[in-house]
Amino acid sequence: MTATVVYRVRPGNPAAHRYTVSCLIEGPAADGQLFSLPAWIPGSYLIRDYARHVLTVRARADGEPVPVAKLDKHTWRVAPCDGPLEFEAEVHAEDGSVRGAFLDARSGFFNGVALLFRVHGRERSRCVLHLEPPAGPAEGWQVATSMRRLSGAEHEFGAFVADGWEDLVDHPVLMGQLDVVSFEAGGIPHALVIEGRHDADRDRLADDLARLCDWHLRFWGRPADLDRYVFLLRLGDRGMGGLEHRFSSALAADRDSLPPPGGLPAEAAYRRFLGLVSHEYFHLWLVKRIRPMELVGADPGREAYTRQLWIFEGITSYYDDLALLRAGLISREQWLEFLGRTLTRVYRSTGRRRQTLEEASFDAWIKFYRPDASSPDNTVSYYAKGALVALALDLELRLRSNGDVSLDQVLHRLWADASATGGSGLAEGAFERLAEDIGGCDLGEFFAQALRGTRDLPLGILLARFGLRLKMRPSEGRSDAGGKPSARSPVPAFWLGLDAAAAQGGVSRVTRVHDGGPAQLAGLRTGDELIAVDGRRLSPELQERLLGGLAERRLIRLHLFREGELLDCEVMPAAAPLDTCWISDDPEAEPAARERRAAWIGA
Repeated sequence: MTATVVYRVRPGNPAAHRYTVSCLIEGPAADGQLFSLPAWIPGSYLIRDYARHVLTVRARADGEPVPVAKLDKHTWRVAPCDGPLEFEAEVHAEDGSVRGAFLDARSGFFNGVALLFRVHGRERSRCVLHLEPPAGPAEGWQVATSMRRLSGAEHEFGAFVADGWEDLVDHPVLMGQLDVVSFEAGGIPHALVIEGRHDADRDRLADDLARLCDWHLRFWGRPADLDRYVFLLRLGDRGMGGLEHRFSSALAADRDSLPPPGGLPAEAAYRRFLGLVSHEYFHLWLVKRIRPMELVGADPGREAYTRQLWIFEGITSYYDDLALLRAGLISREQWLEFLGRTLTRVYRSTGRRRQTLEEASFDAWIKFYRPDASSPDNTVSYYAKGALVALALDLELRLRSNGDVSLDQVLHRLWADASATGGSGLAEGAFERLAEDIGGCDLGEFFAQALRGTRDLPLGILLARFGLRLKMRPSEGRSDAGGKPSARSPVPAFWLGLDAAAAQGGVSRVTRVHDGGPAQLAGLRTGDELIAVDGRRLSPELQERLLGGLAERRLIRLHLFREGELLDCEVMPAAAPLDTCWISDDPEAEPAARERRAAWIGA
């Protein structure tokens, strides 16, 4: 390891959302020195161009200015100089997601890729990071990160150390007035660090997360280097999201996602939060320590293509809620509801007929993270469909081996092989060969259909072999996510084939026109502003009845604005597609099927 690179991060102007970042390297830079910020962050496959938030840069050597030239969108060259070189930048930070950097007068958060410059040629150098408090009022501010500490007490600002630049940027940082919920899992200290006001049941959080993390550690086995883990949670109204790191994860959730005090039953929002925690913790193994070979040592300045994201996100999406069931945090009925919702998301995506799972993985850079109105009709999620492939593979292995082999054993072997090889990366096709080896069967036809084809998997047939019935019905509107039987009587039999959302001015803006549906055939477009139906003003109640499905088939006349022009459009409803799924026990299941079900998910 070469000489130390010293970084310093200060919330220089919280009110203006600006961090001041400096990087000091020892020795002369006789040929000049390159500095850059990445274009993307591992775990989120989209070119984000973090350098676009850099406002100013400057360099000094022995206190004297040194010329800096920008070479491309994210690289700067400092002119040759003698003595220690300091590179300093001011960076705007107003990204409230888990992927970037944020700062205001109340709190701060950053992922290293957004602030900590890569020093070309010094990537393997030991890195020391000094985190400083804001210059202005910051009463009660603390700091949390999984990076190893060099100075200061726990949660105080101070100095931290990392083994090279890749390690440095793999420890997100949260600062502000923090609430720390500590617990132990597998003999390892863990913490949930919360930024944002809440009134959660801290004891319940600690107990539930300990049970969940314990299950994961028992399932996989403890990584040799895992001696601490931190969940960094920002509460607000940004919705739910997460990003995995080697010793931590960055989480975002709404305030009502946490359990209220008083021992009340787990609400749906809290169950989703636990699923998010489970998903990111599962990545501790599958993504952070078992990686696609194409992403090992990938260039942070350009796309790294792989057809294997369905393995790393799809299998994780299958096990995240299954872990809640196995850890005793949700019931079997609640897990089946989750599974029904995943099925619904996939079956409502007609894009599954056009894009294969491997194509979805490969094109994540240009399609998955950049959805548009046509995405549901042209793409499929490697998260959701990947989870269904994992489900089908698990059931196939159990059936073909008479219950002796499951997807569990494949993952255990995958982890053992990765541990033995030091995480060299999973080659394309290796997972398929491993599943065949562990299962002792030919899965070529299965993988050809699941990964490289667009026909639906025979999940209804597979589930029936485990004493479960897959049932399908029409959607009942925007709030109907599936997973449950119909709540309406009569069940809607016809639809218009469009989705809409309330917009300003009391209108509803069309957000999706379903491919091949009645609205598309009638000429409606995404962006049309609906104002009336059959001469009646479009109220929220009327919209819900209209878009939630119709009990009878009759001509519907829509009045709308398109680019400022008033238009009329007549739509004849068609038979509503059966794209909403739920799963129930089969009361007529044979004893062998019930036994297989009990071995899989309990009686």
